Amino acid sequence: MNEMSEKSYAKVNIFLKISKKRDEYHELVSRFVRVHSLYDTISFIKSSRKAFCIIGNFGCKMETNTVYKAYKLIENFEGVEEFFKNYSVIIDKNIPEFAGLGGGSSNAATFLLMANKYCNLNLSKDELCYIAVKIGADVPFFVYEYDSANVTGIGEIVEKFEEEILDIQTITPKIKCNTGEIFKVFREKFYKQISKEESDRLFKMKSTEILSNFDIKEANDLYEPAISVYSQLEEYAKENWFFSGSGSSFFKVTHVK
Repeated sequence: MNEMSEKSYAKVNIFLKISKKRDEYHELVSRFVRVHSLYDTISFIKSSRKAFCIIGNFGCKMETNTVYKAYKLIENFEGVEEFFKNYSVIIDKNIPEFAGLGGGSSNAATFLLMANKYCNLNLSKDELCYIAVKIGADVPFFVYEYDSANVTGIGEIVEKFEEEILDIQTITPKIKCNTGEIFKVFREKFYKQISKEESDRLFKMKSTEILSNFDIKEANDLYEPAISVYSQLEEYAKENWFFSGSGSSFFKVTHVK
């Protein structure tokens, strides 16, 4: 094995609602959908570095990189440390960072899936998700590799949703949205909680149906707090475009595959 590569897909939030607060986290009610047209590529390349190494163009130090965090959680598993003395991790980035598209979370999940396969860890998806949620709230969704899922809790409860694969177009303004600041403004000025009845109703609806019946503010509880902090975002809120996560990306469904 000289090279092993996998696609690490982006996601969008078809809708994103807040159900309640748990300690310092907000519990979410959301539909995550995989974006097939936008992905990073993660490769394990034969190397003589003899130490864990990530190669790529990142906007963060290696110690804060999600893939590095994933590695630290599994490095003591049998065979992992030895494997990565002989293989470097190369990440070819296409997903914009700090954009609400889950790029870092997807990278961590793809790395875990690849390490599980090539290091012969034989962990189940549930066991991988137990590790994944320690890295970040969105990581479990990517571990399960669903095209569409209803997501609750802080992101650790992922239930597959059966629907057509959507063709999704994204745009990402050159605005780095601070998720913590947006949640702070949400709590102070826009706080609301979705009811269980409304959650159940949304979870049964197809994504295209939700986008046909909701506008950008109704679909994502974080949109109004985001534009109150970053007013220039409003320039991108065109008809039939929606807001993903805490931004700064917008998306629309162009057609159903």
